[in-house]
Amino acid sequence: MYSKKVMELFRHPHNMGKIENPDGVGKVGNPVCGDVMYIYIKVGKNEKGEEIIEDIKFETFGCAAAIATSSMITDMAKGKTLEEAEKITRDDVANYLGGLPPIKMHCSNLAADGLKAAIADYRKKKPIKPEK
Repeated sequence: MYSKKVMELFRHPHNMGKIENPDGVGKVGNPVCGDVMYIYIKVGKNEKGEEIIEDIKFETFGCAAAIATSSMITDMAKGKTLEEAEKITRDDVANYLGGLPPIKMHCSNLAADGLKAAIADYRKKKPIKPEK
């Protein structure tokens, strides 16, 4: 039912945990299946001065696919600019995992939505600099 990659990331997830004092938090869930996902990000700057996801972690309460997609999205987003990270789609996540059963595709939706929600939360909290 699940690919080897899904099972590997379910058994040994990457970036699991909580970031203390995160710059952004995304919380998403699916009331039908009961999955709940938190994505935490720390934002830094790269050598070009662009904002990047310096650190990213997740806490997910759900099925194997939900945990695997959470882990995969953190791997995919870490080190990317905010704009690059926002372009990661549910299909990207599922493809990197070697596919998901159709009934579990909503899990990759949660991961992509959780990342976008964390970035939106960061932008909402970020102080606006006055124009010169």
